[in-house]
Formats: sequence, structure tokens, C-alpha cells
Amino acid sequence: MSYIDFDQKQLINLKYSLNRELLRTNRAGSYASTTIITTNTRKYHGLLVVPQQNIDNNNHVLLSEIDETIIANNFEFHAGMRMYPGSVYEPKGHKYLKEFVSDPNPRLIFRMGGIVFVKEYIFAENDDRLFIKYTLDSASEKVTFRLRPFLAFRSVHDLAKANNYINRNYNEIKNGVSWQLYEGYSKLNMQFSKKPKYTHSPDWYYGIEYIRERERGYESTEDLFVPGYFDIELKKGESVVISASIEEKNPSHIKRQWLAEVKKRTPRDNYEHCLLNAAEEFIINRNNKSEVVAGYPWFGRWGRDTFIALPGLTLPRNDVKSFKSVTNTMLGELKDGLFPNVGSGKEAAYNSVDTSLWFFWALQQLNKHNKNHTDIWDEYGEQMKHILNSFKKGTHYNIKMHDNGLIWAGEQGKALTWMDAIVDGNPVTPRIGWAVEINALWYNAINFCIDLANNANDTDFVKSWEHWPKKISSSFNQVFWDKAKGYLADYVNGDNKDWSVRPNMIFAVSLDYSPIKENQAFSILNVVKRELLTNRGLRTLSPKNPKYKGIYEGNRENRDKAYHQGTAWPWLLGAFSEAYLKIHGNSGLDLVKTIYTDFEEVMNNNGIGTVSEVYDGDPPHSAGGGISQAWSVAELLRIKSMIDNAE
Repeated sequence: MSYIDFDQKQLINLKYSLNRELLRTNRAGSYASTTIITTNTRKYHGLLVVPQQNIDNNNHVLLSEIDETIIANNFEFHAGMRMYPGSVYEPKGHKYLKEFVSDPNPRLIFRMGGIVFVKEYIFAENDDRLFIKYTLDSASEKVTFRLRPFLAFRSVHDLAKANNYINRNYNEIKNGVSWQLYEGYSKLNMQFSKKPKYTHSPDWYYGIEYIRERERGYESTEDLFVPGYFDIELKKGESVVISASIEEKNPSHIKRQWLAEVKKRTPRDNYEHCLLNAAEEFIINRNNKSEVVAGYPWFGRWGRDTFIALPGLTLPRNDVKSFKSVTNTMLGELKDGLFPNVGSGKEAAYNSVDTSLWFFWALQQLNKHNKNHTDIWDEYGEQMKHILNSFKKGTHYNIKMHDNGLIWAGEQGKALTWMDAIVDGNPVTPRIGWAVEINALWYNAINFCIDLANNANDTDFVKSWEHWPKKISSSFNQVFWDKAKGYLADYVNGDNKDWSVRPNMIFAVSLDYSPIKENQAFSILNVVKRELLTNRGLRTLSPKNPKYKGIYEGNRENRDKAYHQGTAWPWLLGAFSEAYLKIHGNSGLDLVKTIYTDFEEVMNNNGIGTVSEVYDGDPPHSAGGGISQAWSVAELLRIKSMIDNAE
């Protein structure tokens, strides 16, 4: 039995199977995603989702699905399934499913009377190309596979609608056909390892529904274009491999290329291997740039997420090369002490106060991995100085170090920290002023740089900054600490001190350089553990707070109002675990091990083999947001490294 395995009873239970999604990516930003029964439930699902450089350089769904009809003895079995409004399912091919296996590549087993066939997927590692393999395991005679491709040719954020300006033509290519529905798009090439018969019969399928979009308050139905169908005969024991790609390939190589891709894969045969596989899917290389995708299926690159996730995605795999490649891409866009929060080039938004500070933290993790202070300062010292000086003098969005040494940031209508949800133009958690984690990160960054500069004999830098840590520590305690409460204010703006119990204060405990004393750290840790810790992450607000929202659901407005008002985030467990071991030493290992091992059960849920973006603050802590999130996976891998290093 495979590590991730679903049986017939689970697969035919739609409430169960439609809540389990499959994701496979390449290293260039393309992906395939659907449910384990291959029924799409999101507009983001598709078998070939590829960035379109001639349109907007964002992901577009080219091939949505392939519908299979199995023909034997003049009888047709329909293996596919789509949803239509009114909870109509047509056809109902899931009833033929016997088993789903996910190792080393997704494999579905169908039984239709005496006919048994296997359907397998694998995404090419470096090409925008999906392989699908059909194997006829059992049959008394030859069987015809009739395959209908459903084409979308639209952004992942939009829905296709039937129209008269679509290009209905096709081009014959070797062992297949290509289509280009609209000008500017890549061609979609479908080729077979064995020559099929193609029948051109263009038609629209109307009103296909995606229930996850309906639940999220978005438009949820679309029309998909089916240009025709392929017929191919297989006899018992025979296989055919299909290549769906934006480039025409030599079909005589398809089977060999399939085998080569399978051999490359790290088995998903245990919990840690699933996390390591998931980690590789977030780092992409395109247009001579290495970047981190913040999450699937709808996130692009986010600067903050990049630096928080980068150590966990790369260093447990000893992939320093990727760490530096991604870092160098980000450094190429550093401006006025700030990294882009979202977007790049002319579309870049530099509206984040903490991204630059997480850059120091990421280098800190690399430094501990390399155990070589001088190299870090030699390689990145100038950029680190630039950021510190920019924050000291002042930069965009009123980000500036004041006379007390602390960083003040913000302006009306903007959310500059990681708690950045905005509803109707207003931040849900504005946090204008002195924010607790920003100043903990600031204190840590300055001390880290002084340490690096001392080891590199950069005396000028040391002299200009060495008097600030004491000042910052004193101010930090004066501004944020309350002895009676036993924890830190979340943010302070003038006379307003926000005493909401949030996880941001945990960074004042977890960071290598902390502005607080051990007794304060112990007290803070206890408050966070008591009010915020769940087995799926730290809540973003204590349930004792009247603004607490324990369920993350509904339309976008409702979800955004809950996003940082009680929703639990797995990535915060990295800082909590670090803080817990820092205070309790090896006596804290049991709790940290439990935090890590508790996530193993999600390998069979939601995005299978990976970790979701968020979870409800209330039990049973159901998953929400993206089905695979970079910093969720990264911080679990970093927790595993903490455990290994402590033992």
C-alpha cells in the first residue's frame, strides 16, 4: 500500500473525495491541479496551467480536463465527471474508480466489468508539459479509448464563456493535433506515443460549475470548448502516453521521457518526503530568475513570503544554490531600502515594512547553516547597510527610525505588516505606529549585522551602529511591555496601546537577538501557548477577544475579516517552536515534536501531500485558503531541523 492511498469507498463518497486536491508543478511556474477523482472544483484547476508571456506573464488554464469514454463490444463507459448547477453530476465516472495512489506519481485505477485500466500523471520537471499514461490492465479484447480534451485558454482568475470569435481550427502534428484558441496564446499540442485517430467536432459544453468558487462567493460556472476527440485502440497489457505541451515534441521519445521523469522523483513514501517534495514545488526558474511562489493555486511571488519561506524550503535540503539564486533575484529589485511586496518591474508594490527585515532573518538562517560569518557580510553587506540606513533616515509609507531607536510605519488605508487584509479600502488590522514584531526584527537585524561586521573587521560600520541596540532594547520595553499583563502590546500609536493577544509578540522571544529578558520571554510564551496555540498553527487573535472569528469561510469580505482575527496559521509554529526550545531547552522537545507530527494527518487531506495556507481557529481546525503554502511547508521542515539538531 502506498503512503497516500484512497480506496473505492472513499473515492465514490463525493463529500470526501471532492475535498482532496492534487497538485503537481514544474520548475518554471506551470502546474496541474484537480481533485483526486479528476473532477475540477475550482477555476484554478486544470491539467496544463502555464504562464503566458505574451499576455500578462501570469498563469492561464489551457487544458482544463480530458474526458474518457471506454468503448468495448459497442458499449460505452464514461469515466469522467463534471458538475453542473443544482448539484447535477454528469457523467458519473467516479463510480468506476477502485483506487487512487500518489507515489511516485498519481495513479487512478478504474474497473468497468472485465475491463481494468490505469491512468497516471506526471509533470515534466523543466518543461511546460504534462504526461498522461493509460494502461489497459485487463480486457477480453481490444478496447477503444475515446479522449475529449476540454480547453479553456483563460486566466486562472477568470472563467471562459462561449463565444463566436474563438479559433475553431486545428493543425495536424506528428501523432497528434495542436490548437490555439486565441491570438497571443501558446499553442496547445497533444501528441501520443501511438498514433491516434482524431475527429474534429468542435462544440461548447455549457455551465460547468466549480463548487469551491461558489462557496467563496465568486462566479462559479464556465463554458469549455471541446474541439473534437481522439480514438486509440489498446489491447490487454498495452500502454499509451500522451504529451500535453506548449511545444511540439517528437512522439517517438514520449515513453522514454515518461520513464525518465518518473525516475527523477523523490518518493512520497513518508511524511517528511511529502514535505520535501512540496518544498521543491515552490521554487521556480523562469526568464533567468529564481523565485518563490507563495502558494498554490492562486498566489504569485510575495516578497515577505519569499524570505520567511526560503530557509525552510532550501536549507534542510542543503540547497544553498537555490537560496542564493532567489535572494539575488529579490536584491535586483531592492529600492530605497524596500523589496517588492507583490509584483515585479513596473507592477511592483513596495508596500511592506517587514519584508526587508525578514531578509536579514533569512540570511541569519543561511549563516547558521554555513557557519561562516565573513562570507555573508562580504556577499550581502552593502545591501544590508543600504536597508539599515534607509530605515534610519526614513523611506516610503512613513517607515522611519525615530530618536528612541524604534521603527514607526504606516499611513491611513495601508496595511504594511503581514496582517494585511483590507475590506472596503480599510485595513482590518491597520497597526499604524510601532508594531511589536517589526521592532523585534529591527533589533535582531542590527545586532546580526554588528556581529557579522565585527567578524569581518568592518570597524566603521560597527562604530556607527554599536550604540543603538541598548537604546532600542530600552525603548522596546518601555513602549511594549506591561508587567501586570505579562505580555507585549501588539502595536502602539501615540496614546493608543493595542493589548490584543496576537502571535506577533512571539518573535521577540524566538529571534536570536531579543530585546527582552528571559523572565519576560517565559511569560509571553505562556500567554501565546495558552490562548493562541492549536495543532494547526497559532491563532491570530485570542478567542477571549470580542473581535475573534474562529471560522474562516464565506465570501471574500467574510474571509478577509477572519484572516487575521482568529484564523490559525501554520507558519507561525516555526517561531513558536524556536521560542519554546530557547526557553525550555530539550525539556521542550516533546511539545515541539508533537507540533511537527500532528501535521502528518493532513497529508491525506485538502492538498494531499502538502500543507494549506490557514486553518480555522476553532476546532476541528478545518483547512482554508491555498491548498499548498510555501511558508507552511517551509516552517514545518525548519521545525524538523530544530528537532534533529536538538537530539
